[in-house]
Amino acid sequence: MTNQDQKLERARALLDGGEPTLDELAAAVGLSASHLQRKFQARYGISPAEYLAQKKLGALKSGLRAGHDVSAALYDAGYGSPSRVYEQGAAKLGMTPATYRAGGEGMEIRWSLVGTVLGNALVAATERGICAVELGEDGAVLEQRLREEFPRANLQRVDAGNDDFLAPRLRAVAERLSGLDSEVPVDLMGTAFQKRVWDALMKIPVGQTRSYAELADALGAPKAARAVASACAHNRIAVVVPCHRIIRGDGSLGGYRWGLPIKQALLERERAA
Repeated sequence: MTNQDQKLERARALLDGGEPTLDELAAAVGLSASHLQRKFQARYGISPAEYLAQKKLGALKSGLRAGHDVSAALYDAGYGSPSRVYEQGAAKLGMTPATYRAGGEGMEIRWSLVGTVLGNALVAATERGICAVELGEDGAVLEQRLREEFPRANLQRVDAGNDDFLAPRLRAVAERLSGLDSEVPVDLMGTAFQKRVWDALMKIPVGQTRSYAELADALGAPKAARAVASACAHNRIAVVVPCHRIIRGDGSLGGYRWGLPIKQALLERERAA
């Protein structure tokens, strides 16, 4: 490990242990603030400030999942003002902290199963767009995955094609699975870095692939290939957020949440189209 890498690791450890400012952090590790900002971003894929924000968000989620009072969870996570996290709740949690603590209670999610050239697809959407696409043969298993993801949301199954809002989204997913390109709004729920990765995935042209390292480089974080791989693994919207277009540097497929045979078939159909 180089001296610079050691300093970056030290900076991350200091962020894990407290909330230093960028200037305080730079002075502690012996780098200029601008140099630390740039190198930290390149190594970890996010800035020191974003790293702190994600740490707080993770602590907040853990507290809420444990059933802690919302105000207590906010302050324990390091938020000085409850209003700040509530203002950012929709962007960071996909819902307010209270709703997250309640397992998505009150969220309206419509879903349906659609048969495609590659088997069944479960498509679920909020009023803002698609929030989940699950692939597999067993419809009951796909439904169970959705219920585990949103345990207390109001999940309403609709017949395929009989819902003016969901029908075009079902068609778009079916077209994507057949190798065609189509526009469809999504409701992404993740960290800031995960959303950057997912946005970048949606910009990869149909029929093309990128390696984890290439995507990290495109994000301006060339040493964050592992973080890119983690974001791909946490993508819950199959095909629409095309994590199947990410492969290893040696050209092999790598992993895929819905199975390598489906990943291979998707890539072949896209290349043919």
